[in-house]
Amino acid sequence: MRFVKLALAALAAALGMAAVSAPAFAADGDIARSYGVWRNPHNTVHLEIKDCGPSTCGVVVWASAKAEADARKSGTDTLVGKQLLRDFEAQNDGSLKGRVWVPTLKVTLVGSANIIDPKTMRAKGCVIGNFLCKSQLWTRIDGSSVLASRAAP
Repeated sequence: MRFVKLALAALAAALGMAAVSAPAFAADGDIARSYGVWRNPHNTVHLEIKDCGPSTCGVVVWASAKAEADARKSGTDTLVGKQLLRDFEAQNDGSLKGRVWVPTLKVTLVGSANIIDPKTMRAKGCVIGNFLCKSQLWTRIDGSSVLASRAAP
């Protein structure tokens, strides 16, 4: 049980770096609505969601001193530049699903993200399948003009 609590706490911290019910994505281009920079509820990690090859990923662009120290204790030299969300793809239900790397535990978990509105995203990560899950609300911290420039061909 201690592992589960640690896993959920670490997942919260990592997602406190990442995105739930939202309107369905009508096409791959709609995934761009999630692109941009998001902050976790405690404002300890800022994550840029963007294209990474054929899928969508989330890369840390800023981390607080405490978040960086926690990562170093687990053997990660720095959080900035690390890809925490990996291989995220649009699902029929409108969510994005992929993998979430939790540096403090050195594990990769199943995760999902949903855009609730233009400024709010729910991130969810699960230790085992759809069991032992934790979700958080993330807030967009970049502007729509930045998003439009990223989405333009």
